[in-house]
Amino acid sequence: MSTAASNEQVSGPAGASPTGAGGLIPATILTGFLGAGKTTLLKRVLTEAHGQKIAVIENEFGEENIDNDILVSETQEQIIQLSNGCVCCTIREDLRTTLTDLAQKRRKGELDFERVVIETTGLADPGPVAQTFFMDDEIAETFLLDSILTLVDAKHAGDQLDSRQEARRQVGFADQIFLSKTDLVDEAAVDALGHRLKHMNPRAPQRRVHFGEVSIAEVFDLRGFNLNAKLEIDPEFLNVDEHDHGHDHDHGHDHHDHDHAPGEHCDHPHHHHHDDDVKSFVFRSDRPFNPAKLEDFLGAIVQVYGPKMLRYKGVLNMNGTDKKVIFQGVHQLMGSDLGPKWMPGEERISKLVFIGIDLPKDILLQGLEGCLA
Repeated sequence: MSTAASNEQVSGPAGASPTGAGGLIPATILTGFLGAGKTTLLKRVLTEAHGQKIAVIENEFGEENIDNDILVSETQEQIIQLSNGCVCCTIREDLRTTLTDLAQKRRKGELDFERVVIETTGLADPGPVAQTFFMDDEIAETFLLDSILTLVDAKHAGDQLDSRQEARRQVGFADQIFLSKTDLVDEAAVDALGHRLKHMNPRAPQRRVHFGEVSIAEVFDLRGFNLNAKLEIDPEFLNVDEHDHGHDHDHGHDHHDHDHAPGEHCDHPHHHHHDDDVKSFVFRSDRPFNPAKLEDFLGAIVQVYGPKMLRYKGVLNMNGTDKKVIFQGVHQLMGSDLGPKWMPGEERISKLVFIGIDLPKDILLQGLEGCLA
């Protein structure tokens, strides 16, 4: 089951090699609204003595650039060698051209780097950036998208999330959320923000960062786009953290956007002040899917709602295979792959998480229900 807007075969991200394996260069997308601290975090990562050679691709307009402090020399070149062996370049044409250029120079031995970090402009939608890694064969055969990291400014996030859809999209796309400037607001405000972000994207862990101080282990090799590897490490990753009380009801799926128990209302004091258009919901069922029905339904849904579907992923119990089917997508691109076998005695429950903008939840849940065998 693999489909795209054009119905051509897509090599789903789930089927990619583990990070760094097979000669693929891992890539990380760093996003976050203006002033959230992306550059500070990046400088920290680049100057830490981790011994890794990193290529940074910048797509910033008018913000502080990374190259002020740690450049070897000022130059008009698109690609610049940094003092610690890393390289830095700006996007001249488009991301695809820049990535191809970097890979070519690496093959020729002109540049030496082990991974790529793409710093997006604060107003960017990370979706098209992520899609670049799956739409283009040459890019897909050279790079492996590891994860999308989103920085959220705790002091200004409330206003930004209220007024700017770009900020909400960045949260929806995240594999990992870093909260910056938490020292500038009180604990109740940080707690309320964390709760709001959890409603929007329950699958991204949240961590506080002070002045970009974050360990490399929390930034790289997160495998957000490599579900097989992720499942081998953490079979519980699709459990939606503390909001997930493990209750199934109705037809085996949850009707609550972030998995409160049936009849339980979100009584967080700050919750109902915000009805964000970016929301998440979960579908669960212990009945297997009919593969043909599911492919037809998801293909149709993606054609209509693809631009509003930010991230969606799941582990599926399918008729006709004793292996888990690992499924995920970004916007109109979706892919699936066979994962590990269901273990003897393991409960075969399908679970899908959808994160999107004003998605028709009832249509999706009823449609998925209709695809069950």
